[in-house]
Amino acid sequence: MADAKQANQTFLTEFILLGFGNTPNLRIFLFLFFSLIYLVTITGNVLIILLVVIDQHLHTPMYYFLGNLSCLETCYTSNILPRMLVNFLTKENRISFRSCFLQFYFFASLACAECYLLSAMSYDRYVAICKPLHYTTLMSVRSCLLLAAGSWLCGFLASICTTLYASWLTFCGPNEIDHFFCDYTPLLVLSCSETCETESVMSILASACTMPPFLLTLASYICIITAILKIPSSLGRQKAFSTCASHLTVVTLFYGTLIVVYILPKAKALRELNKILSVFYTILTPMLNPLIYSLRNKNFKEALRK
Repeated sequence: MADAKQANQTFLTEFILLGFGNTPNLRIFLFLFFSLIYLVTITGNVLIILLVVIDQHLHTPMYYFLGNLSCLETCYTSNILPRMLVNFLTKENRISFRSCFLQFYFFASLACAECYLLSAMSYDRYVAICKPLHYTTLMSVRSCLLLAAGSWLCGFLASICTTLYASWLTFCGPNEIDHFFCDYTPLLVLSCSETCETESVMSILASACTMPPFLLTLASYICIITAILKIPSSLGRQKAFSTCASHLTVVTLFYGTLIVVYILPKAKALRELNKILSVFYTILTPMLNPLIYSLRNKNFKEALRK
């Protein structure tokens, strides 16, 4: 039986991404809509990276992390949207076995790295508000480099195991992935292997990528809010809160949609809702991040005017 399954797997050379296949009449509209999103995302994030690099006033830990986040968001979106746009135009939704797992690896890596990077940014805001006298010491150039490099490294190393476990599954049934990119839940549905052990391992690895940075971020903001409430003047509270409002908005958007997607039951009736919510954290959040940071930040506005 195992040999038969293995033989079937050798003939599998590609998957078919169904995407939003139940809306064939909207292909052109969806292509134009997501093309606009991709253009705005790339333009906004690249602009932030350039401003952080060029403008001397933005050479601080907060903007260093923001530059890293914009770089990550550019890679994150470029991993999913270009192929999605090609599928809208050509109606060829095929993706090779290797390309699918490569896309999944980069998606998982960048998502994990973003969790840790958002946590590093929240720690930066915690030090700035709760320990301002020690800020220069705690957030030195070396500390910032280690936090940023650690975030990227954690993401790309942790996702190797997740991708390997998924790729070792046997796929001998339908090869249609009911999603617009290669995610592990739709892939598990297609497998004819026993997936209980794989699901357990992948859940543990996914939790290791998301829970520690989420809890660190949560703890940082509890301390930040507590410290802000102790400030006697309303103007002081407002000024302190404005320094972390943008980051708090981004964290809420990212974790809010991510948690809902992976907590939702994997029932067939909820797959369309799952896809729509996935659009938020994979496509819309990277587009909104530059807008949130630039519209609320005086230093960015000044840099743009220069």
